[in-house]
Amino acid sequence: MATSAEEEKQQQQQEMEKLEGGGAASEPAVRYRGWKAMPYIIGNETFEKLGTLGTSSNLLVYLTTVFHMESIDAATLLNGLNGTTSFAPIIGAFLSDAYLGRYATLAFASIASLMGMFILTLTAGISGLHPPDCNIGETCRKATSWQLGVLFASFAFLVVGAGGIRPCSMPFGADQFDPNTESGKRGINSFFNWYYFTFTTAMMISATVIIYIQSSVSWSLGLGIPTILMLVACVFYFMGSKIYVKVRPEGSPFTSIFQVLVTAYKKSNLKQPKDPKQDLFDPPHLSSLVTKLPHTDQFKFLDKAAIITPKDEIKQNGLAANPWNLCSLQQVEEVKCLLRIIPVWSTGIIYYVAVVQQSTYVVLSALQSDRRIGKDNFEIPAASFTVFSMLGQAIWIPIYDRILVRWLRKITGKEDGISLLQRMGIGIFLSIIAMVVSASIEEKRRSIALHSPTLGASPGGGAISSMSSLWMIPQLLILGVSEAFNLISQIEFYYKEFPEHMRSVAGSLAFLNLAGGNYLSGFLVTIVHTTTGGHKNWLAQDLNKGRLDLFYVLIAAIGVLNFIYFIICAKWYRYKGAS
Repeated sequence: MATSAEEEKQQQQQEMEKLEGGGAASEPAVRYRGWKAMPYIIGNETFEKLGTLGTSSNLLVYLTTVFHMESIDAATLLNGLNGTTSFAPIIGAFLSDAYLGRYATLAFASIASLMGMFILTLTAGISGLHPPDCNIGETCRKATSWQLGVLFASFAFLVVGAGGIRPCSMPFGADQFDPNTESGKRGINSFFNWYYFTFTTAMMISATVIIYIQSSVSWSLGLGIPTILMLVACVFYFMGSKIYVKVRPEGSPFTSIFQVLVTAYKKSNLKQPKDPKQDLFDPPHLSSLVTKLPHTDQFKFLDKAAIITPKDEIKQNGLAANPWNLCSLQQVEEVKCLLRIIPVWSTGIIYYVAVVQQSTYVVLSALQSDRRIGKDNFEIPAASFTVFSMLGQAIWIPIYDRILVRWLRKITGKEDGISLLQRMGIGIFLSIIAMVVSASIEEKRRSIALHSPTLGASPGGGAISSMSSLWMIPQLLILGVSEAFNLISQIEFYYKEFPEHMRSVAGSLAFLNLAGGNYLSGFLVTIVHTTTGGHKNWLAQDLNKGRLDLFYVLIAAIGVLNFIYFIICAKWYRYKGAS
């Protein structure tokens, strides 16, 4: 879409205000291109995900079949790789906001991902970079130190790529819309939905087509195609370079946070100001990209950082001579924004405990269910059941964005239809429903396996229930819709509520939630396994001898407590800019 007349008028007004307020005339007004930039950004994201997601989800098979690793060694390696990949966005976000900017960070990370995919393809295509093939029953040769070194180099590049792309891609896309106009606000809201729709579609294709080519046709071809797709992603990204809005980094955002905390501690013995508008240091706000925040009455102890004392010096340009002794009201309110977000963010960790089950125990349940469909008895791969969750998201997002939002807008009078916190709450509630449905289906599967004829043994040794695995689709669809509500809203919430110069850090928070959810789920599994060990082990190797349904009920119960905690946090929360 072309930039609207409303946006042009707003940009001219911002420039006039900047000049009148004494701002530097050399800084040009920001020209937002909105949807004109989206083909390049979303195209880059789509092809990047097509290139990397399918490969990363199939690495366990690659390591055990091509590099002849033991299953436990391969799993341990991938756990470390996934953990590092989940935390890398924090480092990438810091470098982006403090020094590089989102455009340069994404450019560097895209090239790093391309290099990682290219080297990984070489390990499959060049015989000297992987152990020789071996037949069943033969003793397979292990990888040499040189071969492992090349493999780990590809992983290192992929981690660097993920560290830059994950926290920056969404905020960079949203940067292209003017947040000060109605059309720009609608564009941002719609962008988050459509971005996640293309992301989910790419995941579905990767989890089916790419994995099939890698496992059933050729690893060289199966890795070569994603590498070419990653190259296309880089081309898309750089094609739009001339029209992007490139928000400049403003130094380490954490420095300002520490300045407020240290200064508030130094001045903790001072009395609270009677009139914050008059008594607190509030120099002219000159930034055209960072929103001016009004004073709020939460976390009043931080206000002391902006109290002017006789010892504080103020320079001729209106700024504090020593920011470690005197902070501006804007700095104080930015720290308050972060403190308000933390309780809401923490609810996402517990929420993800339910979500991550679709890649663990759902797969194990599928292995002990009847996965045959059609006249030819085609057997659905157990790991492919996650596609149904993605399908739920892919179906629901366009319906919500194009139909429900317009209907809700008429009812509530709000531009977004319902608030971001309300959408996040709906997602948490749906995750509880999904766990209850999962418990019911698992109880049925186990009962049929124990009281009806079975269909042989699963790879883990347990009997295969004659219940169709398609009965698990509803719980996965509900989880998919739950993610469509909660995950998209989380990312949009962090983007809008974080200070503008910290948006890359905001983009990394959802991935921290995912990492925390995985770790918490693993801890919960360990506790349950230890507590219920023996003959009544809920999480027995053979699910027919365990009580996985009770584990799901436990997760649902924890989800209910998390939902109550979320409601308390949401009622207490005050949106950025609300005085």
